[in-house]
Amino acid sequence: MTGGSGAVGLQRDGGLATVRVGTGRRANALATRDWHALATLFEDLADDPTLRAVVLAGAGRSFFSAGSDMREWLSVDPADIDASFAAMESALTAIERLPVHVVARIRGTAAGAGCQLACACDLRVVADDATLGMPIARWGILVPPTFAARIALLAGPASARDLLFTGRLVDGREAVRLGLATTHVPETELDDTVTALVASIIAHPPAAIRAAKRSVDTLLEPVRDHLRKTPTGPAADYASMQAGLATFLARVTDAG
Repeated sequence: MTGGSGAVGLQRDGGLATVRVGTGRRANALATRDWHALATLFEDLADDPTLRAVVLAGAGRSFFSAGSDMREWLSVDPADIDASFAAMESALTAIERLPVHVVARIRGTAAGAGCQLACACDLRVVADDATLGMPIARWGILVPPTFAARIALLAGPASARDLLFTGRLVDGREAVRLGLATTHVPETELDDTVTALVASIIAHPPAAIRAAKRSVDTLLEPVRDHLRKTPTGPAADYASMQAGLATFLARVTDAG
């Protein structure tokens, strides 16, 4: 069974759901409406008692996701940018709250909010030549605590500072070393590795796997809940963002 439209798609094979983000163009960047669609999709999946597992992947074979489509942030009201970040957070929270495990299948680049998408999943299988990171400070984005926490909970505060301060991207091997990813494999083995991993999990009784996820989430939820309740400030230094975006987008083509 397939469903979805635009930049968010769903394919069902019994209890397994595969969620696709992006269209295979523009580095699978997501507009605000796409983040809303992704949140709704995962909220609907959460109510499905037959669901056993979810694989989250980027459309095509070149990118996981470059995050948000920054074209829509150019020359807009700051409130619109804030609303875009709120939509992102709603989608990421919906993924984290899904009662079954979510495996990110990562080839190509997972950057910015795309990296956050990966970190919101339970497990991340990355191609050796994939790249992950948070190169967002260059755009004047004021990193929200929830973004920082997803990196720090996986890789620790020191690595979170490194990745957020420098904006550097890491390959699959370093992502595993830092704790950002579960395992890395050659790109040609990525699909089979994810399939085998999911099969090894759903071989167990569904109630046991849901309980395992719930138990781990019980440890994380106090931190997540505290951060979600923290008052949010502006999403960006808007003057810096507009100047940087204008220069960057002038060089961008449809090649991605």
